[in-house]
Amino acid sequence: MKEYWRSLEDLLPAEEATQEKKSSVVLSDSADSSKNTRRDFLKYFGFSIASAAVLAGCERPVKKAIPYLIQPEEVKPGTANYYASTFYDGAEMVPILVKVRDGRPIKIEGNDLCQMTGGSASARVQASLLNLYDESRPTQPTLDGNPIRWEDVDDKLTETLASWDDTKEFVILTPSIISPSTKKLLADFKAKFPFVIHETFDAFSYSALRQAYKQSFGKAIIPSFRFDQAKLVVGFNADFLGTWLQPTVFGRQYASARKLTEGQREMMRHVQFEPIMTLTGSNADERIPMAASDEGYCLNSLYLAIAKQSGLMVAAVKGPDVIDKIADELLACRGKSLVVSGTNDIGIQTLVVEINHLLQNVGQTIMVNSPVNLYQGDDTAYDALLARMEANKVGAVMFWETNPVYHAPLSSRTEEAIKKVPVRLAVQSQQTETALLCNYQLPAPHFLERWDDTELVDGVYTLTQPAIRPLFKTRTPQENLMAWAGFEGTYYDFIKLSWKENVYNSNLSKGKQFENFWKVSLRDGIVVDTKKSGETLTYSSANIASVMKNNSSAKSSNDLELVLYQSVPIGDGTLANNPWLQELPEPVSRVCWDNYVSVSPAFAALRGWSQGDVVDVNGLELPVLVQPGQARNTLAVAVGYGRSNAGRVASDLGKNVYPFVTLKNGHRLYTIPKVEAVATGGTYELAATQSHHSMEGRALVRETTIAEYLENPAAGNEMHEKVEKLHTTLYHEHEYKGHHWGMVIDLNSCIGCNACVVACSAENNVPVVGRNEVRRSHEMHWLRLDRYYAGDTDNPEVVRQPVMCQHCDNAPCENVCPVAATNHSSEGINQMAYNRCIGTRYCNNNCPYKVRRFNWYDYTGADTIPNNRVDPAGMTLDLKRMVLNPDVTVRAKGVIEKCSMCIQRIQDKKLTAKKDGRQLSDGEIKTACQQTCPADAITFGDMNDPNSKVSKLLKDARQYGLLEELHTLPSVVYLSKVRNKDKNKTLS
Repeated sequence: MKEYWRSLEDLLPAEEATQEKKSSVVLSDSADSSKNTRRDFLKYFGFSIASAAVLAGCERPVKKAIPYLIQPEEVKPGTANYYASTFYDGAEMVPILVKVRDGRPIKIEGNDLCQMTGGSASARVQASLLNLYDESRPTQPTLDGNPIRWEDVDDKLTETLASWDDTKEFVILTPSIISPSTKKLLADFKAKFPFVIHETFDAFSYSALRQAYKQSFGKAIIPSFRFDQAKLVVGFNADFLGTWLQPTVFGRQYASARKLTEGQREMMRHVQFEPIMTLTGSNADERIPMAASDEGYCLNSLYLAIAKQSGLMVAAVKGPDVIDKIADELLACRGKSLVVSGTNDIGIQTLVVEINHLLQNVGQTIMVNSPVNLYQGDDTAYDALLARMEANKVGAVMFWETNPVYHAPLSSRTEEAIKKVPVRLAVQSQQTETALLCNYQLPAPHFLERWDDTELVDGVYTLTQPAIRPLFKTRTPQENLMAWAGFEGTYYDFIKLSWKENVYNSNLSKGKQFENFWKVSLRDGIVVDTKKSGETLTYSSANIASVMKNNSSAKSSNDLELVLYQSVPIGDGTLANNPWLQELPEPVSRVCWDNYVSVSPAFAALRGWSQGDVVDVNGLELPVLVQPGQARNTLAVAVGYGRSNAGRVASDLGKNVYPFVTLKNGHRLYTIPKVEAVATGGTYELAATQSHHSMEGRALVRETTIAEYLENPAAGNEMHEKVEKLHTTLYHEHEYKGHHWGMVIDLNSCIGCNACVVACSAENNVPVVGRNEVRRSHEMHWLRLDRYYAGDTDNPEVVRQPVMCQHCDNAPCENVCPVAATNHSSEGINQMAYNRCIGTRYCNNNCPYKVRRFNWYDYTGADTIPNNRVDPAGMTLDLKRMVLNPDVTVRAKGVIEKCSMCIQRIQDKKLTAKKDGRQLSDGEIKTACQQTCPADAITFGDMNDPNSKVSKLLKDARQYGLLEELHTLPSVVYLSKVRNKDKNKTLS
């Protein structure tokens, strides 16, 4: 069996691991609370007269129910409504469905009518719901810090625009606008006020990618990438499964090209070159650590190798052996390959465009005639805007959901330039650093409170509609422009008229009048005009000679390089003030609630650094995380932290590294050469969750190679057959006369994106415990994604495994509960009766999977005992409690909780089928984790139904149960992982 390890500590000799874990039992949140023992707990709060008196003296707060005076027709108390809408935060766009109960949104799902996402959603999309109920949101307009009425705002700005000096600009700075109606409104506004200039600013820049395509195709675009059409993908510093461009779309495509179910016997091969271990690199079949400064040289060598074999007259330059090997592989997959880079460098992106052209990938895996409208920002245009501000040529600037003071400080140049503008308006739905510099702070609604539309790709339209009335005195930026320009009607009217004139046509109407077409569009949330196509672009060779000259040799040396990257949960920091995202472990490091400086094990050993040591990196102090697989002389820090004006959760959390960003050839550069790093002597304990669970040498993850799988579908899973032959038991066999619910998880599809974890938290009211409790192994997530390494610390292989309650037929937890709080249902669900649980934790101790969670404190406000509250993120505030799912009990202190297979969803669909007088259909019930999974890695269904997808997957030779040798008979089954690599011949 291959040996796996979860962290570097696992590789140390046992005698070196002298640090013992502190007791988990706590009575308070004081500094020395961990010294208390369970005996102390029973002594103070046991079954005594004193504790009875304490409990009797506690009263629950009074809750008042206010009835509807006039009940809306579409609202039925206790029944959910679903509204189609669209998530767009200036970076990622996903069509969604919003679940609304009694007038409040409580859950976001992907819209399964969208072919690109297949009904999936990322972790950030799922978590964005919580930002709606953020008490830190701006609530009313202010002028110079004083409250002002919207009517007064309109009067002042209408007067300002009417008397404007045409010698100065009125700049509207927006994120990339993908709304056709908003584009039309901006055009109308600019037509009335010619001095208005619209500029685009993206929080994280991809402008070099756009400019590279402009050089080769005559138009600055980001094409549509089709990973599902590729047989070989080679990535260079592009985390396309985590943060690059469209991770939800790419994750779906990637997984579909690597599935080995339903008779599929081919899978895409993936090779990744990168300086730091990313989510994408950890999923690659083969991964090659590469210094960021060597990327240009590697791509230059790859271009020359491919060009020479393609018959072009180029210099014969010997590149690295690994590059020559991958060039041969790419040429063998000509037209069915894909090379991508995530570096914001015009030279590097030009090389990538030329390589894909030589490989005949354009039109096959790269669709330049169907560009996506994301990331339209141009760094050179933003630089020119700053210059005009500094020259006092800008009289007013409106920051429309943009935060350049944080995202592009450029050594404080942005802040100083903004201060020179006389009139400054911040139209933001959240607190921002830029808003602090503005005269006018005009709060915008959350996207679930407003109307809008999008066109991600030509002919693919979606609508955003409000799922709740605005909670505060907010107004959309579009409504502001309409009010100041004197346009009649509402922005909803404007969108509807825009769709009637520009979207509605004979192809889409199918004989319906516009009103019917509009209602159907609102219901579905998405409209696809298959006959509308983008502009036809043709290739013309770029000036590749100068690019090659600048990348003709390797640049790496013993100098330290700093790589700035986006973490999967926090991204660029726009949604940083979100407790669900902050508590979500980063998929690779498994750290939450902080950013850190990651270093390679070899470099840490050279400097004598250990995990948690605080180091000074060019004047910024950060804790060290020793990351296997990182390039040797590379330091890496995630952006998105260190916000100074974000709200209760994110302000002053972590360190801000955006000030390190510089400009190179007019583009923002996220790799900083020649940095200095020295230890300060301090230490800082990171909240890392992976060390809380271990394989302990057992075969939890099983894997093989594609060659072995094709010879024997059970390769790597031979243990399953042996265990099945040895099974015997004293238990009575359960008999399921009706349904028997089960789940299959395909390890070959799971990419570890963590979307399922946030979906589970939102669906099941999982509490947020905060950094200090996570440090003490008290995290509450019902679903965890274990990450293990195998092989050399310099470049290990990575495997992941989602683990939740296994709902065992022979459940060890059920035998030991003294009050029968955990029991087995007639349909195979391991249930929890929370009001019976007395917190002995016997079940937790007896569970071999360690998937049961204990409420050490009152995290939810459901407790009656005073002074037990731990609520670092304000989750017990009335506003945030609006996010709670009323179908799921909110648990109090002292009880065990765990995965319930979303029993509320099971019961809901069963009742619906019963009312309809029909049988449940396979796939009708979807758990929260299954429904959101971009990789379609989770299948749920009835194991008693021989025609169900679950039953068919249970016959797959790759299927096995977790710790099946214990004969717990889990209802969660895994399919072994397959790597597309030759066991005896690798690139590295």
